[in-house]
Amino acid sequence: MTDFRQALHSLRVWDTVLPSFDPASAPPEPLPLFHDWFTAAAAAGQTEPHTLSLATVDEEGRPDVRTVMLHDADARGWHFASHAGSAKGRQLAARPEAALGFYWPVQGRQVRIRGHVTTGTPEEAYEDLHARTTGALAAALVGRQSEVLDSPDTLAEASEAAWHRAETEPDAPAPTWTLYVVEPAEVEFFQGDARRRHVRLRYRRTADGWTRELLWP
Repeated sequence: MTDFRQALHSLRVWDTVLPSFDPASAPPEPLPLFHDWFTAAAAAGQTEPHTLSLATVDEEGRPDVRTVMLHDADARGWHFASHAGSAKGRQLAARPEAALGFYWPVQGRQVRIRGHVTTGTPEEAYEDLHARTTGALAAALVGRQSEVLDSPDTLAEASEAAWHRAETEPDAPAPTWTLYVVEPAEVEFFQGDARRRHVRLRYRRTADGWTRELLWP
């Protein structure tokens, strides 16, 4: 416990020069600003800026969270994919609402998104999967995500067979692979500040479009 606490309290955040952000210059809709911040994070050397935290709620109302990859962000919303039978897939089928969180410490920035979740068509899911790597296809062909595994050997055997099929049948379908789209109701942009005068700009969708408001840090 002592080593843990010493390590914990020795850490610092944002050991770099942070960019400025003037919320008055923000666009009227959140998507262009997200695109700008994403590309800036990638250009600044942020590791895996396309990874995000995905939060859902289970059948008992308990929150659940995991890290997934962003597949797109367009006028429809923020895209990710998974198996329909996975824990997240079952939770989204029962309660199609989600929250997303991006954190890019290289620039002291966060983006938070909340909204309703829809699914893409089977054709879109197929195209999404087959635009990725052989390893991604092999993992999808293994399937059974979130099920109880009896031993590592069982996984190794299933993975070996899936890799062989992915390499010999690159067009093989994975029927449960599903594309999900978070249609944003709220999008918040957080810019860290060394003096803790953080800038928080929230977009809220209304009947007339988007409204912008500043939040206390």
